[in-house]
Amino acid sequence: MLNTIQQANEVGQSIWYDNISRGSIESGALQALIDQGVSGLTANPTIFEKAISTSNDYDDALLRLADEGKSVNDIYEDLVVSDIRAAADLLRPAYDKSGGVDGYASLEVNPHLAHDTEGTVEQASRFFRTLDRPNVLIKVPATPEGVPAIRRLIGQGVNVNVTLIFSLEAYRQVQEAYIAGLEDLAGRGGDISRVASVASFFVSRVDTAVDNELTGKLSGGNGELSKLLGKAAVANAKLAYQAFLETFGSERFLALKANGAKVQRPLWASTGTKNPEYSDVLYVDTLMGPDTVNTMPDLTLDAFLDHGKVAPEVTEGVADAKEALEGVAKAGVSLEAITAQLLADGVKAFADSFDLLFENIGQKRSELVLSQQASR
Repeated sequence: MLNTIQQANEVGQSIWYDNISRGSIESGALQALIDQGVSGLTANPTIFEKAISTSNDYDDALLRLADEGKSVNDIYEDLVVSDIRAAADLLRPAYDKSGGVDGYASLEVNPHLAHDTEGTVEQASRFFRTLDRPNVLIKVPATPEGVPAIRRLIGQGVNVNVTLIFSLEAYRQVQEAYIAGLEDLAGRGGDISRVASVASFFVSRVDTAVDNELTGKLSGGNGELSKLLGKAAVANAKLAYQAFLETFGSERFLALKANGAKVQRPLWASTGTKNPEYSDVLYVDTLMGPDTVNTMPDLTLDAFLDHGKVAPEVTEGVADAKEALEGVAKAGVSLEAITAQLLADGVKAFADSFDLLFENIGQKRSELVLSQQASR
């Protein structure tokens, strides 16, 4: 009997793991997930901060790098590149079996480069060369400065995971950057069939923000608004999927597809349910469908394996989705303002985690060097 991950594959959705640690790689835990059907991995500065700062798994490598006189930045890059490369190697069979559609591991550029197009292109290109694996994606945020970087990177043949997409407008800009990048690459005689990209559309945070504003208005006595609670995020994502179908069914893209181009799959991110009153698989069951990816943290993945329901729901209830977002707007809640703030908050959160990770690496390096000296 197929488990829910394998059932999801049957309807065209890939299940990825939103976590990484050296311990999970070396213990075989990541391989066990791959054996269950997980076919990709995503990471971000917050995940790496937790993995490196709260375990001893990296101490030997960190001490070796410290003995070599490496800077904190060099140590950071060595540690994360080694993990992503190892994860990509474990996922390589999925990549080969799917013809390059699946089996990817993602590494994010420095979040402090989120508003620096040139810096993003330089670091993303360097990471891609350094990782030296066909099944890696470099994560670039969908900021106004990130979007032109995406086009340039795709045009160079760099695989890109576009992260922190919250709004339909930003998503359309990301789609355009991908297709234009493919056209640039094709125009230079490059092989567009070797390029891959996903568009990471963040989900649960939208409900958290919208529900917060709606709840404030509910206290004013408008009980009808309660029907909109927990509806905005899924509605937003379902309309994003409609935009995906439109763009990647267009004559413009089909001309590229005829030469081997892959669609840029929507990847549902931030799918862990934050409101305990909602189903713990709300952002999984409702967004199942062809040519999609859902990346899940541990608790959500466990819940999905235990009681997830698999059916192509992402194309269902589109009219209801439009109605829900219209209702939110009529209630005086600006989804445009909310998604803009979520993007800013997301960049800041990753930057804060990045800074904390650097601080912790520096402290660990000092402690390990002192301990080594004291033992001599």
